[in-house]
Amino acid sequence: MKNTLKLLSLLFVVLFTVSACSKDDDPVDNDLFTGNYTGDVGYDNFGEDGKDVTYGAGSVRVYKIGDKYSFDFKSDAGNIPSLTGIVMQKGENNTIFFNSEAIGSITISESTLELSYTNLDTKESFRASCDR
Repeated sequence: MKNTLKLLSLLFVVLFTVSACSKDDDPVDNDLFTGNYTGDVGYDNFGEDGKDVTYGAGSVRVYKIGDKYSFDFKSDAGNIPSLTGIVMQKGENNTIFFNSEAIGSITISESTLELSYTNLDTKESFRASCDR
C-alpha cells in the first residue's frame, strides 16, 4: 500500500511539473508565470540623452506574481531597464493606462506581447511587439 501511494505521488508530481511548463499557458490564468517573448523592443528616456535604444530585435522575459507583472528587456541595440510593478487585475490580458503617472497599453497572451508604456514620472517609454 505504501509503495502504491509513493508511486502515485511521484506520478502526480511529474505530471504537474510537465504541465506547468507549457507554452500554452496564458499568464492571465496563473498567479505565477514566467515566459520569454521574442520580437522587436525599444526604449526612450526623455530625461537623459544617450540612453535611448532604437526599436529593433530583442526579447522580453515576463514575470507575474499575483496581479503584478515585471518585464525584463534584452536588445541587440543596447541596455533597456526593467519595467516592474505593473498591476493588471486577474482575468485581464489587456490594460490601458491613463493616469497621472503613466499612459499606454499592455496586451499579453500565451502567444503574444504588445507593450506601449510611458511612465510620466520617470520620463521613460517602453515598446515591445513580440511572440512566444
